[in-house]
Amino acid sequence: MKFHAIDLDNWDRKAYFEHFLTHTRCTFSMTAIIEITELLAKLREKGIKLYPAFIYMVTNIVNSRKEFRTCFDEEGRLGYWDEMTPSFTIFHNDNQTFSNLWTEYSADFHSFYKSYLEDMKLYGDAKEMNPKKFAPKNTFPVSCIPWTSFTGFNLNIYNGGTYLLPIITSGKYFKQGDKILLPISVQVHHAVCDGYHASQLFDGLQRLADRCEEWLSIMEQK
Repeated sequence: MKFHAIDLDNWDRKAYFEHFLTHTRCTFSMTAIIEITELLAKLREKGIKLYPAFIYMVTNIVNSRKEFRTCFDEEGRLGYWDEMTPSFTIFHNDNQTFSNLWTEYSADFHSFYKSYLEDMKLYGDAKEMNPKKFAPKNTFPVSCIPWTSFTGFNLNIYNGGTYLLPIITSGKYFKQGDKILLPISVQVHHAVCDGYHASQLFDGLQRLADRCEEWLSIMEQK
């Protein structure tokens, strides 16, 4: 885990960054639908839940683009992490509260899924907001609202408008004809991400869903 400082004066995004952070401070949300028909069938065949697969897919795409890893560090320096770790919410059915967990990312789905299951076993029943301590600095938030299919989702963050990392939320999947569709929302800061970059996230998720056999089959080779 390494943080790379950005030389603002020699950054090709300097003008956009300064405009959307200082002059017209702006975040935006975008919601899109991806098809998960094949993905859901393969997951059920292998006895894997959708949520950890979704977290893996999101982290894979976040780590593929520098724009999604750009933020301020503890010292207020602008830069980007070489890799991100997902911090995700889990729901407690008995008292309707949630907890935040984090699992170290691995590009190998089998390794990530194993770590996810271990974290759920250790902390899944803990009724704390952050039961797994010592979260690394390079985390970003992922969550799920599995009770509702939405066509739009917006978060309102009151921290001075300097939170630059993406926030990704999935909804309840639904059937349309012979397809199963999943709504996904991403909130990003316009200082580091434009509509193009947000669109690339959705395109990347769709590619991973379409090619799920490639990364799920690794489990069968272990």
